[in-house]
Amino acid sequence: MPDKRVGLTLGKFAPFHRGHQHVVETALREVDHLIVVIYDSPEVTRVPLSVRARWIRELYPAVEVLEAWDGPSDSGDTPEIKRKQEDYILGLLGGRKISHFYSSEFYGEHMSEALGAVNRQVDPLRETFPVSGTKVRDSLYENKDLVDKVVYRDLITNVVFLGAPSTGKTTLAARMAEELQTVWMPEYGREYWEQHQIERRLTLEQLVEIAEGHLEREERMLLEARDVLFVDTNAITTYMFSHYYHGLAHPKLEAMAAKCASRYDLVFLCEDDIPYDDTPDRSGEVNRHMFQKQIVADLIERKIPFIPLRGSLEERVRQVKAILERYEKYSNPYEWMGVSKG
Repeated sequence: MPDKRVGLTLGKFAPFHRGHQHVVETALREVDHLIVVIYDSPEVTRVPLSVRARWIRELYPAVEVLEAWDGPSDSGDTPEIKRKQEDYILGLLGGRKISHFYSSEFYGEHMSEALGAVNRQVDPLRETFPVSGTKVRDSLYENKDLVDKVVYRDLITNVVFLGAPSTGKTTLAARMAEELQTVWMPEYGREYWEQHQIERRLTLEQLVEIAEGHLEREERMLLEARDVLFVDTNAITTYMFSHYYHGLAHPKLEAMAAKCASRYDLVFLCEDDIPYDDTPDRSGEVNRHMFQKQIVADLIERKIPFIPLRGSLEERVRQVKAILERYEKYSNPYEWMGVSKG
């Protein structure tokens, strides 16, 4: 029986783009088993290693992904750097035999020699996929076709506006999308309520349908956004309405509301300091103030950081812009907020 063909490729994958996929898919057609080593590389990207590794695992479940948290950060063509990289990979493999080393880079030659493997170069001139990580990082939206949707949605800043009814969420979300030339996600609950309400009420199961429908649309909108998506409310709002009307929430809705704690990059709370605009789906200004206090309490209980927005529409637009100018996705909030860490 012939020896098992084991392939290896490595990189930062910052981000994982079509060129990387071409290398992986080529290898999968040619070997029995493929190992992908992915480096931490905080000097290149803020996207955590765990996130980049998840992209590969999700797209290629058959691939064995090794997370090189302690991998050398040096890169270059010097003998010292080559030896450091070779020693690290050999140590990481722990004696496992590699038959084919896949890359489209200069290091393919020396790494293949160190591994005793075939130097399998894949599209080294970038003719099949003229792409680089730098190109995608510099202009994500213009190069969105060069990354899979699994990758793209994780690179979009997901911003949600919360607040009681008639606190300006919809108007602000639409205006911010216009200002930044991107898209926004309207509140699905309002549309659903108009079609399904009976005597101004919805069942516990229907409220779950609202949260699920909103999330499904939001996922689609993430793939259309330019750098940032603005979202009008989320499952927490639906959860609060469920408790308001029924005194409880369906377990599915509770779970969806809980996941909101890590789903959004920025949470803005639209305050109730603007005139109340009464509509058939709303229950009065007194209830607006009470509902606002309940939302604040819920966010605090969930330990979800939020940024209050007050004043006119123009003042709120300026406040959101000021935050976004300082914000960088996957960064430590204390960094962009300018808070001293002692």
